[in-house]
Parts: sequence; C-alpha cells; structure tokens
Amino acid sequence: MKLLLFDIDGTLIRTAGAGKVSMERSFEDVFGIGNGFHNIHMMGRTDPSILMEALSSHHLGWDEEKADRFRETYFSILKNEIQIPRPGKRVCPGVRPLLRLLDKRSDIILGLLTGNWQQSAMIKLGYFKIDHYFTMGAFADDSSDRNELVPIAIERLKKEQKIQIQKQNVYVIGDTPLDIHCAKPYGVRTMAVATGFHSFQDLASEKPDYLFHNFKQPEEVLRIFS
Repeated sequence: MKLLLFDIDGTLIRTAGAGKVSMERSFEDVFGIGNGFHNIHMMGRTDPSILMEALSSHHLGWDEEKADRFRETYFSILKNEIQIPRPGKRVCPGVRPLLRLLDKRSDIILGLLTGNWQQSAMIKLGYFKIDHYFTMGAFADDSSDRNELVPIAIERLKKEQKIQIQKQNVYVIGDTPLDIHCAKPYGVRTMAVATGFHSFQDLASEKPDYLFHNFKQPEEVLRIFS
C-alpha cells in the first residue's frame, strides 16, 4: 500500500488569488486593518503561521477569540470569492486525469498534506469538484508547523483506517521547497512539481526524489508507483 499526500495550492489547483483576497478581507473585518498581508510570503506555509506573521507585522498580539473569528470569516468569504471568475483560476495541468487513474488503484490511498485549514481546503477542492478523491489528510488545524504534518497524517491513517504504512511508501507531493523540507526528516519520498510559483530549477536545487514540470503525462507519474 502507498500513501500519496498532495499539497493543494499550486500543486492541484490555482485559485488565482481567491484565497489571499479572502484572507485580506477577513483581516480587515476582524482586525480593522486593510492590506493586512502585504509583503507576507504565503506559498507553502500554514494558514495559522501566516496569520501570526500578519499580526506581528502590525504589532498585534495573538488573541484566540479573534483568531477564531478570522478563520470563520475567512471560510465564509472564501465560499463566495472562489466562485468569481479570475484569469488563471484552474485545476493544474494533468491533475484531473492523474487523480482518475490513481483513484482506480487499490494499492494507493490519496490524501492531503496542506497548510490550509481543513474547511478551506474542502471549499477550494469542492469548487473544482476534485474533493471526493481524498479520504484523509493532515491540515493546518492539526498544527501550525508544517514540519509536524507528515507524522500526523501517517498516524491518522493508522488510527482511522487501521492501515500501518512503511515510510518508504509515503509520498509528499507539492510545488514548493517547504513541501520537500517537511518530508525529508521523516524518511518519506518527495515529489515536486513546478506548477506553482517556484521554478523547476528552484525545486531541483532542493533535491526531491522525483521532479516534474507538470503532470500532463500522468503515465510517467504512475510508473513511480508500479
């Protein structure tokens, strides 16, 4: 059995800014500050860590009640923002046929490993109608530290589906160096794809086990799991 843990933004889909716009609007609603995430790098990070940095940049302390309000406001706004047509909003190249083929394999479990909160992850994937492929995952709800998500996903598979899996049969698939970094300490495989904001060369320098420009040739990916 093999467990494939996919990142979302830049790996499976591109929302063309719907997520960031929703965060900006939520931040202004809750904290009264516009353009609250200016100059804050978001790619590959967890949503709570992004929020923490934004608060710090505006000299605001962490407030659990306001953080909860921010999250719920964000979910509500994202449900509408994701519906708005935007240039570049799409499922990444080759992802739909790849998921269809992987889903047919009885020896593969499709999961998520993402910096999104679980609810926003499902809002995004649900809009593109690919949410049903994923039976489990590890999310920002589990930890604000992305580097803690791999063992959480493995333990969740064991606990919820009664499946114990060897580390060499776990694959973390993403489009940023942080996807690679969060996997390497645990001895799992890494697969990078240059469909996000990081170039093929940038990702190659991080030495993932596998590297693709995109998933337009899904059979090349399937060969890895044969």
